[in-house]
Amino acid sequence: MPTLEWIGKDKVINHHQEVPYRVLERRYSFDADGQHDADNGSENMIIRGDNLEALKALLPRYEGRVKCIYIDPPYNTGNEGWVYNDNVNDPKIRKWLGEVVGREGEDLTRHDKWLCMMYPRLKLLQKLLADDGVIFISIDDTEYANLKLICDEIFGVNCFVSNVSWQRTYSMRNDAKGMPAEVEHILVYSKKANWQPQKLERTETMDSKYKNPDNDPKGAWRNIIASAPNASTHQGMVYAIQNPITGEYAYPPQGRCWSLGQDQMLEAMCQWCEYTLADLEDYTERAAVCNLSVEAIRKDVMAIVLKDDLSTAKRKAAGIYKNGPLPEFFFSRNGYGALSRKAYLKLMGGRPMTNLWPFEEAGHTDEASRLLKVIFDGTSVFDTPKPPRLIERILHIVGGRDTLILDSFAGSGTTAHAVLNMNKADGGNRKFILVEMMDYADSITAERVKRVIRGYGEGKNAVEGTGGDFSFYDLGEPLLIGENLNEAVGTEKIREYVWFMETKSPYTPAESDNTYFLGRHNDTSYYFYYEPERITVLDYAFLSGVTERSGGTVIYADRCALGEDKLAQMGIVFKKIPRDISRL
Repeated sequence: MPTLEWIGKDKVINHHQEVPYRVLERRYSFDADGQHDADNGSENMIIRGDNLEALKALLPRYEGRVKCIYIDPPYNTGNEGWVYNDNVNDPKIRKWLGEVVGREGEDLTRHDKWLCMMYPRLKLLQKLLADDGVIFISIDDTEYANLKLICDEIFGVNCFVSNVSWQRTYSMRNDAKGMPAEVEHILVYSKKANWQPQKLERTETMDSKYKNPDNDPKGAWRNIIASAPNASTHQGMVYAIQNPITGEYAYPPQGRCWSLGQDQMLEAMCQWCEYTLADLEDYTERAAVCNLSVEAIRKDVMAIVLKDDLSTAKRKAAGIYKNGPLPEFFFSRNGYGALSRKAYLKLMGGRPMTNLWPFEEAGHTDEASRLLKVIFDGTSVFDTPKPPRLIERILHIVGGRDTLILDSFAGSGTTAHAVLNMNKADGGNRKFILVEMMDYADSITAERVKRVIRGYGEGKNAVEGTGGDFSFYDLGEPLLIGENLNEAVGTEKIREYVWFMETKSPYTPAESDNTYFLGRHNDTSYYFYYEPERITVLDYAFLSGVTERSGGTVIYADRCALGEDKLAQMGIVFKKIPRDISRL
């Protein structure tokens, strides 16, 4: 598989592992009672801080659990002024840190910087994605090719789903130069291969093609061809069917076979009159359909022929054509056309998702800008918002009313707006996690979500609130400072981290008389014997309080007073704090 090389790649491939694990500090919560300090238990999160560190902070609770990810990263057009600020300890990259990335003529390494910024973030996003999850990445032509190559590398070529073209605008300026961009890309990758999107709702135009001219009790239908491709490999489905009106023998079109097996097709034709199987020795005719020589044609395939005499068959068939309803398989044009099949509207699924998303269905940028101005009382607070309808379409095709969606380049908060809209519309319980590093994370991103929840606008522009809630977080202290635990983060957050590193599962405080019991997982009990102010020792006195035992027991402590033989005899694994605490 082709891979992309750039300045600094070798330093950022594993940079996500070097990023410090920081705890999340809740600053406030918001719900129907407004903003308050008390924790409302909301699973909706808005996090202020560098998204690389924020994604790392989410791992203990959300690794492998996020069903939908949408990101709208900097497009690197040269007009955005995004800052490269990752703490990569390498001379080639250190000189970039803190620089505003500019135009190509002013910054010849801006593509390298963009790739260095994106790669470790995509690595962490891939870890957070659930097995049935999918990621959508908005991008334009500037970095599309580069993004495609690194996504192939990180997610896997076999997990590439589509390159969606979203029609971002509904009109073009007459004075536009060159070949103006009417669409943006949305790259789609799944965690596992062969992911299938949910279908869209059918349109009135699609349904209008279905009629019920013969009063079929099964409802509206339209006629479709009664054949399928690959005649040469399905010779058992290539045979003659005698027409009950004309008596002529019908064969599938060249290269095609009938759409049902012969037993099923015989049963279907018997709805017209009596049919039977007969050997016509029609090898030449079937060879022509299959594009094979007569010698290569199977000699055991029978034809479906009239058992009634033709006059009887014609009388019965004519009565059905006159009075209806027609059977599922019928000869069109009142018996003088090709063999056709009914496709019933009630059996049709939704509309298949394609890789072209027109603005009429997925919104456009002007719509997004106007909406944001209404929300913020006529003030234009953000340059490039996405329309909620775009994210709503993404959520629709991902499916599920309890989907968790993560947006780590949250911008103006469109993703949360879309989630709240959909939950209000269908009573769903979708959840969002937004990450935004800029100062406006609270003043714009979170403020928009507050206004959507409680309602916004005035007069004819007034929009009723969606309801809902969220909590706002900052990135807190690193859990580890060098090789030592940072006691400032609090014991419970250290316990959560240790549990995750041992089990790779979310932490729920265990009910136990032993304060140090973390929980049980896969027939192993875990204890974290830790006190910030004193040295803890695994000894017989501590073991006397260890009542939660399983097939195995893991105990963390500062020191151990028991020998290895005794530990092995009791089925205990001792792990030293902080030495044996694994690093994310």
